[in-house]
Amino acid sequence: MSSAHEKETAPTAAHIGLAHTPDVERIEAPVTWKAYLICAFASFGGIFFGYDSGYINGVLGSQIFINAVEGTTPIVKELSESHQSLVVSILSCGTFFGALIAGDLADMIGRKWTVILGCLIYLIGVVIQMITGLGDALGAIVAGRLIAGIGVGFESAVVILYMSEICPRKVRGALVAGYQFCITIGLMLASCVVYATQDRKDTGAYRIPIAIQFAWALILAGGLMCLPDSPRYFVKKGNLAAATSSLSRLRGQDPNSEYIQVELAEIVANEEYERQLIPSTTWFGSWANCFKGSLWKANSNLRKTILGTSLQMMQQWTGVNFIFYYSTPFLKSTGAISNTFLISMVFTIINVCSTPISFWTVERFGRRTILFWGALGMLICQFLVAIIGVTVGFNKTHLDASGESIANNVNAVNAQIAFIAIFIFFFASTWGPGAWILIGEIFPLPIRSRGVGLSTASNWLWNTIIAVITPYMVGERRGDLKSSVFFVWGGLCTCACVYTYFLVPETKGLSLEQVDKMMEESTPRTSAKWKPTTTFAHAAEDGMLNVPAEKQV
Repeated sequence: MSSAHEKETAPTAAHIGLAHTPDVERIEAPVTWKAYLICAFASFGGIFFGYDSGYINGVLGSQIFINAVEGTTPIVKELSESHQSLVVSILSCGTFFGALIAGDLADMIGRKWTVILGCLIYLIGVVIQMITGLGDALGAIVAGRLIAGIGVGFESAVVILYMSEICPRKVRGALVAGYQFCITIGLMLASCVVYATQDRKDTGAYRIPIAIQFAWALILAGGLMCLPDSPRYFVKKGNLAAATSSLSRLRGQDPNSEYIQVELAEIVANEEYERQLIPSTTWFGSWANCFKGSLWKANSNLRKTILGTSLQMMQQWTGVNFIFYYSTPFLKSTGAISNTFLISMVFTIINVCSTPISFWTVERFGRRTILFWGALGMLICQFLVAIIGVTVGFNKTHLDASGESIANNVNAVNAQIAFIAIFIFFFASTWGPGAWILIGEIFPLPIRSRGVGLSTASNWLWNTIIAVITPYMVGERRGDLKSSVFFVWGGLCTCACVYTYFLVPETKGLSLEQVDKMMEESTPRTSAKWKPTTTFAHAAEDGMLNVPAEKQV
């Protein structure tokens, strides 16, 4: 279908008879508890994202698992750096490709069905992981985590997209932050399960943590079967009847109510405006649209794609996954910690308890503000951990009578652990939810699914890179950086702080349609002061949304 024909047949608020208003404060229905619960359930997907990322930390320290992978002749106490790197990073490799594929599927079959398909793929991966220990243990765990990773990629990209599109604007940040909260709960549950099974002398030490993943996928898939798909997806497909039905269920209003009519009119008018800017094209052209426009124009698709992918890159650069992937073997290497599994679980509990703070701060102070101060807090903590470590902490050890490495100054090591815990607090309350919230808000509807897919793929790409290189950075037979690795994370957190100040816009309190307009009319540093003056539907009726040919992509 040609772009010209697309413009002629695109639904508009005027010719489908929807009510509309010039009042920018009346474009959404009041938030009801039903709406809260529907939107909040979608965040459950974060649990198996977090659990799948977290359980491997403890399993890597299980002697039964180590014996299954490395063999028992001779007996070794830890996986080799190459095997550790492969087992951890292969999940992220699968999620990278899963997120990219999900960007297409979300536009083809819908947001919720893409997530349900991801759950099915995830379950297949879990089954394969369960046979670890029979035959080639390394092959089974790697293949299973790769396939499960594809399912997690579907979920991690599309749940954010789905939640951003269905949540009311005034609480969208808080509800999408709930997704990160569920990730932290998944990490905590993984730590609890691994802690409970660590003393088992059979394969249950690692098979039980793997098997529990079944529950998360079944709950999410079953629940989504009962929920409506995104009304913005239906508008993009031209199915306004389904969009009306979906929106009325999400807002808890009658389909004929003025609130539903006005909000739908706003979505339709914005979709028509964006279609003028980004006409429908071929499959390849739809991906190419994500990279069109000027690098120096804040509202160009290229800038939005760079913003989304770099936000997720910066989130990974904070070094938080070093703590959750490798804290057990790393802390064990100091000799100062008697129960490394317990310390690892304490870190995840802090992560869980800190994240709900963002439910309030993200709507009270805004996305940009919490990202800036969060990065500042994290860089201070990282540098303190590094400085203490290289002077009197982790890096200063001696051998005891049994030949084990013991820290010279246990109190200094405890201080490092305290600052790591404070670092986790800053991450969990700022960058953890903040990066996910923003990638669901900054893309226009025609490229939103692919933009979110690319951004999520960036998260997993850098997750993979960090998972691959970290064992070589801190392994005793490799880089052996010990505490010096925190200088690396501190430097990268400094980059995140500068990046936020110059490049991250403020989207608090705006509808997804208003975010497009804000990015067109302001800069990141002035975005917090921008206020909408009219609605898209009203502007369309007055002929104010006609786009000159030179502005079209």
